[in-house]
Amino acid sequence: MGQFSIDKVRNIGISAHIDSGKTTLTERVLYYTGKIHRIEEVRGKSGVGAKMDSMDLEREKGITIQSAATYCVWGDYNINIIDTPGHVDFTIEVERALRVLDGAILVLCGVSGVQSQSMTVDRQMRRYKVPRLAFINKLDRAGANPFRVAQQLREKLAHNSVMMQIPIGAEDRFEGVVDLLKMKAIYFDGDTGEDVREEEIPAEMLDEAKTWRNTLVESMSDHDDSIAEKFLAGEEVSEAMLKPVIRRVTIELKMTPVFMGSAYKNKGVQKLLDGVIDYLPNPTQVVNEALDQANGEKKIVLESTPDKPFVGLAFKLEDGRYGQLTYMRIYQGTVKKGDFIVNMSAGQKKLKVPRLVRMHSDEMNDITEASAGDIVALFGVDCASGDTFTDGNVNYTMTSMYVPAAVIDLAVWPKEKAGEANFSKALNRFSKEDPTFRVKRDEESAQTIISGMGELHLDIYVERIKREYGCEVVTGKPQVAFRETIGKKAEFSYTHKKQTGGRGQFARVMGYLEPLPADAVEQFEFVDDVTGGAIPREFIPACEKGFKEAIQEGSLIGFPVVGVRVVINDGSSHAVDSSEQAFKTASLMAFREGFEKAKPTVLEPIMKVEVTAPEEFQGSVMGQLNQRRGMIIASENAEGYLTAQAEVPLNEMFGYSTDLRSATQGKGEFTMEFMKYAPLPKNEQELLIAEYKEKRAKGNK
Repeated sequence: MGQFSIDKVRNIGISAHIDSGKTTLTERVLYYTGKIHRIEEVRGKSGVGAKMDSMDLEREKGITIQSAATYCVWGDYNINIIDTPGHVDFTIEVERALRVLDGAILVLCGVSGVQSQSMTVDRQMRRYKVPRLAFINKLDRAGANPFRVAQQLREKLAHNSVMMQIPIGAEDRFEGVVDLLKMKAIYFDGDTGEDVREEEIPAEMLDEAKTWRNTLVESMSDHDDSIAEKFLAGEEVSEAMLKPVIRRVTIELKMTPVFMGSAYKNKGVQKLLDGVIDYLPNPTQVVNEALDQANGEKKIVLESTPDKPFVGLAFKLEDGRYGQLTYMRIYQGTVKKGDFIVNMSAGQKKLKVPRLVRMHSDEMNDITEASAGDIVALFGVDCASGDTFTDGNVNYTMTSMYVPAAVIDLAVWPKEKAGEANFSKALNRFSKEDPTFRVKRDEESAQTIISGMGELHLDIYVERIKREYGCEVVTGKPQVAFRETIGKKAEFSYTHKKQTGGRGQFARVMGYLEPLPADAVEQFEFVDDVTGGAIPREFIPACEKGFKEAIQEGSLIGFPVVGVRVVINDGSSHAVDSSEQAFKTASLMAFREGFEKAKPTVLEPIMKVEVTAPEEFQGSVMGQLNQRRGMIIASENAEGYLTAQAEVPLNEMFGYSTDLRSATQGKGEFTMEFMKYAPLPKNEQELLIAEYKEKRAKGNK
């Protein structure tokens, strides 16, 4: 932490829907805190690109692909910042950032307001109980309305949003903000808005400002008796009284303070930074839990102090110029360069810390030690994303982050035989870095299959294999990740018997399969209901293994089986011929027998699609969604634009971006994220089953 005490540290993330201005905002934050000396735009004419978009692909496409870490100083406070992607295909980057942060800024577009991805990042923030501020950006744009956006925060995201500021002027006449705590008008002068000027509130705005301040005081009176007394008595409530209450209520997740401005026009950013310091927690004000492996995974609350045993979480890996870079959040204790640390998630492997750095996007600043509350990076520490490290004095592991299931598969292979070594090196590295990027081999077709969160996700990795490893890659047709499930309960009774002279194989397994409830967290459940030793205890794990192997490949179209509970309640064994292998095989075959009788069905991924386009194209947009088996859930028209939300099968979404562009003269945009699995229509299902049978028949010839 160096010269900063832990209460002067803020670990924050900046999250939002794609194109809301997160990276532009981070660029301004770095400029005003003296971390960079020139502002670059995301799609800047200089070709340099924003500081936090350090990857060539990010600069070319004008989007953030990887989360980037940096730190800066505001007053006498140290702020660690992670700028995260807005595109849903890179959702794991947001997930892992929020897992290790203490607070966040939810950036919203002043025109579009709460969009589909705003809802996703909000859901992720709730999952990790992250307190946040809202920043309504782009108030210089035509159609911007911060009051409407604050209302959407309440209605769509169920936030208790409280305005800390109101705008002075609107759209191209947006000049600054009124600070409702100080009751002053704030203007941002100079070429880059670096000079913050305080003035009296313009006379024509005074009544409006008083009304909004009254609303602010009233909402705080619900949380503090002394404020309530003054409010009811009609007395003035000072800024000094309000600030600590706003801070407490924000940290308790009971309120979202709303700030506003235009990052692009350099207005409002410094006041947002003040808000980060005033209202977001320091590391000691957040409850972080670990599981004590020496005590039956009992939950332990970690103490954010430097003198306790060291505990850190590796939340992101990157292959840098000097080898693997491991980003780590330190929750407890201190780590120094040259220390030995223990990887608790990889069989307590002991490793030395050869180099410790603090990251500023793709730049590194060497440090000799780091302590509780810090976010740093380590070199030469081999581990996987989500591993817990300690100093060896405690046997703790941190809970891992949520990793969504992949929804799309793509067959890939190197164009030239000479590129095979680099091709496998790249796949190995990317699957280690990104838990949502998965690699498997299809034994039947002998192809390498990559799986991910969407077309863009896999396109980016194919492009990175070419650029970073010099390996041209050929891709097959994208394949939707279907699933199989059952529709009713079915019994099984299978006997596996092989007598070939000498020791044979014998195992009998009986029980039933049944569908799991729709809201079940786990997609497979094994229940041992065997009594009286019908199956000896030592063979029960082998039965479970057999069932787990069986669900890897359903018999309808060869995709994994989900949503199934397997219960074994009887069976028999042979004193000599029974073995683990026999029971594993019997269980595998028993599952297949039960599956056939349990009304098996194919499930397809359904995506939540949000389309924005000018109103004149409404008919074409709705027509296209209907053609793709889409179900329109909601549509609204505002500021001459249509926003439509629909549930559409992923299988129907290939090539949609081209169709949408041509139907809207290039003005339509859409975002898409996985929503749920649903049964495939019967005619489509029959086609897939017939295709799979034909493929199997060919393979068996």
